[in-house]
Amino acid sequence: MAEGFARRYGSDVMEVASAGLAPALIVQPLTKEVMQAKNISIDDQYPKTLQSVEIENFDLIVNMSGTRLSTGLPIEVRDWKIEDPIGRTEEFYVEVRDLIETQVMYLILELRREARQAAAASGTKRARPGS
Repeated sequence: MAEGFARRYGSDVMEVASAGLAPALIVQPLTKEVMQAKNISIDDQYPKTLQSVEIENFDLIVNMSGTRLSTGLPIEVRDWKIEDPIGRTEEFYVEVRDLIETQVMYLILELRREARQAAAASGTKRARPGS
């Protein structure tokens, strides 16, 4: 779900890959359904292991596993406390989806703010009409 939201809303400030410590064999059909209700298709996504992603190419890991990741990782790790909806009701999937959407949007806004601040600090100016 997080990858779907991040790709849809944050492609201007992030490149996203989703992976897990113990990924399922498939993306659950109910996950696809509740995301489709937000007009986001995740049909091209599939479960991947953390080892299948080149961690060194990323600046941040968002951990939703509930398990502490190794402190020896070379990049920032943020833990989001989000319960896994597998095996739960559709209503619970919707609650989890909405929580993930909120968290992803906060992250996107944070990254956009940092990008604006970095641009301002580097002296990047926008052309003004008539100049």
